Amino acid sequence: MKQCLLLSASVIITSFMKSQGFNVLYEADYKMVYKDQKANPTSQEDTFALLINIKASYYKNMKKYVEDSLKYEEKIHEKTDFREGLRFITDFPEYIGTTSGKLYVTLPIGNKPFAYEETNSLKWQIVNEHQSLNGYRCQKAVTKKYVRTWIAWFTRDIPFPFGPYKFNKLPGLIVEVYDENKDYIFSLYNFRKRTYFCKSANMSPHASAVYKNKVFDYQRKEIADPNNYNKLITDPETLSYVLKKARERAQNYNPIELSID
Repeated sequence: MKQCLLLSASVIITSFMKSQGFNVLYEADYKMVYKDQKANPTSQEDTFALLINIKASYYKNMKKYVEDSLKYEEKIHEKTDFREGLRFITDFPEYIGTTSGKLYVTLPIGNKPFAYEETNSLKWQIVNEHQSLNGYRCQKAVTKKYVRTWIAWFTRDIPFPFGPYKFNKLPGLIVEVYDENKDYIFSLYNFRKRTYFCKSANMSPHASAVYKNKVFDYQRKEIADPNNYNKLITDPETLSYVLKKARERAQNYNPIELSID
């Protein structure tokens, strides 16, 4: 039985995830303002690129987008350019491929890449409310996913059913989407035509296949993992303080997905 489950986990990694490149027709860039700590009201920001073609989209952090391009072109090397790589560190390093039926996620944990898929099961309630955002006429839609209620504003002016992160399946590109508490707010800031083949879309085409529950909430666990600090801090008093703060941060961690479903 265990061997069958492992085989099934391997089978779910389709050609979409095994392919390193992605055919791009358009690119949508998003800014995310977020609060990943329950006890800290301070907002942080990050940016992301959404690569789009007729049948699919590919979403990745902007820092990773740049870093992966440089690595592919061998302008930086992971083993020798350690300090250079610090410029590209992000709390959101996952790659997310979206098709009409599936979401394909590749993410690094430690120094090893893992991949999983989940059913693309978003169901939206489209509301008869409109507003202008970033120069586009947008309509409101609401869904419940990952134990959050999400409000999206999409535009039929850009007829692609895609959006940032795992949000999609609306009759137009998502211009803005946020949870009801506004812990995570995604806003489109740039949309342009870009016809090219992105050779470095997925730099981990041979990631180990797993089920989502095996890697869910990995960031919380990594935050409090003492192995992340033992090699860097030798002073016992300082190490004790850092570990205490890390445990507090892990306890207050407020991820995008509060549940696996």
